[in-house]
Amino acid sequence: MWVEQLSNDMTPRQIVEYLNKHIVGQQDAKRAIAIAMRNRWRRMKLEMPMRDEVMPKNILMIGPTGVGKTEIARRLAKLAGAPFLKVEATKYTEVGFHGKDVDSMIKDLVDVAIALQRTKMKEQVRAEVVAAVENRILDILAGDGAQTTTRESFRNL
Repeated sequence: MWVEQLSNDMTPRQIVEYLNKHIVGQQDAKRAIAIAMRNRWRRMKLEMPMRDEVMPKNILMIGPTGVGKTEIARRLAKLAGAPFLKVEATKYTEVGFHGKDVDSMIKDLVDVAIALQRTKMKEQVRAEVVAAVENRILDILAGDGAQTTTRESFRNL
């Protein structure tokens, strides 16, 4: 039941279609984000010497409150299987950052990443656990010495 994830062969058009299911408007932003994501995936496929030559481009989303910047980032992070954390970090001065402590922001992001990884790992072993539990129940119901046909008839119930 893991969320739909970005695959290496998704085109920017497919990424925009995914975003269109959840976000109304902002077509230019969704298109720019989709192209940037696709380019990052393509860069990751390159061999190491060439990968250093191709620099990824960062995207800075600017706009008034409520236009969907956060939701675009949240949906894209979910699609890419990356951790996402919203932090208000807009006030900088010459002395440094005012607001939430940078260390606590990093800690929160690491916590989100750990939770995301745990969920992925649980999904990966889920099928094995279900099969092991089913076999154990069949051992109890049919007995260890039961024929394969008997076990299969119980399995089909």
